[in-house]
Amino acid sequence: MKLTVLGPGCWGLTLAWLLNDNFDDIVVWGRECDLNDELVINKHCSKPLEVQLDSKVEITSDLKKAISGADIILSVVATSGVRSVCEQLKAAGIKTEQPLVNASKGLELNTLMRMSEVIKDVLPEQKIVILSGPTLAKEVLTGKPTAACVACEDIETAEFVQKACNVPNRFRLYTNTDVIGVELGGSLKNVIAIASGFAHTMELGDNCMGTLLTRGMAEIVRLSVKLGANPSTLYGLSGMGDLIATCSSPMSRNYTVGAMLGKGKKINDILNELGSVAEGVKTSKAVCDLAEKLGVEVPVSNAIYEAVYTDITPEQVLSKLMNRKLKKEESYV
Repeated sequence: MKLTVLGPGCWGLTLAWLLNDNFDDIVVWGRECDLNDELVINKHCSKPLEVQLDSKVEITSDLKKAISGADIILSVVATSGVRSVCEQLKAAGIKTEQPLVNASKGLELNTLMRMSEVIKDVLPEQKIVILSGPTLAKEVLTGKPTAACVACEDIETAEFVQKACNVPNRFRLYTNTDVIGVELGGSLKNVIAIASGFAHTMELGDNCMGTLLTRGMAEIVRLSVKLGANPSTLYGLSGMGDLIATCSSPMSRNYTVGAMLGKGKKINDILNELGSVAEGVKTSKAVCDLAEKLGVEVPVSNAIYEAVYTDITPEQVLSKLMNRKLKKEESYV
């Protein structure tokens, strides 16, 4: 079997490393500007995490060659690049029967589409699968176990990907047919993770963290259900599971962004220092735009949007959240 990984970023390379023994052939595709001799020749990456790939892994910028004969195509590109990569896949002759598994978590900024909607917009006949769950790359690379969901409207395709990509003792996969819920859980939690890092840096305490996760989850469920998700999905691996992991760990890029915002740093300086994509930054704007369009309250996401895109101080962000109009605790569903 052949696996093609689109995107030589941290998570893409981690997945290529993790799934090495599951496939006879593995190809990692990236734009020529994203590839270097260290990766192409030595199969090694040192930043932002160190990854040493097996010698059998091929690194290429030739997309047509990369996807030819692939049993599974795993897309791990930044959400802002998904549409462009799908256009390139179309030109390269991707076959409709090749499952395209998306592992990018976020929303397209100008259309507010989920990634599966973006893919379907360009490749309407493609078999689309969503991979999402608590998957911090650094922990995966050290061999620590985790689990995730593979979601597809066609259960047989989901089961095919599940069996092909499950790694005993290390990467347990569950199937789901609620693509909307699995996608939104993984995307929206990134914004709450920024808030978590923010609160940790301000030393707001464990009570505040419990409050933040609970109220953040309420926002995720409210918005997702409005968009057609099954509420029970949001309390699974791709929702609550991913939320807890990302909001608890400095290994999360979104958490790190929040921690730096809590110190009063500006977003452009933070992203330059980080040197990698933190999807929650752009997602915070998309979430707020989507919530306004649907008439859904998302106060935590709104606060993070302000923290990212305006000159509001950390103290003002906290004050706005704590001194909102009093209300009853609503049922989430």
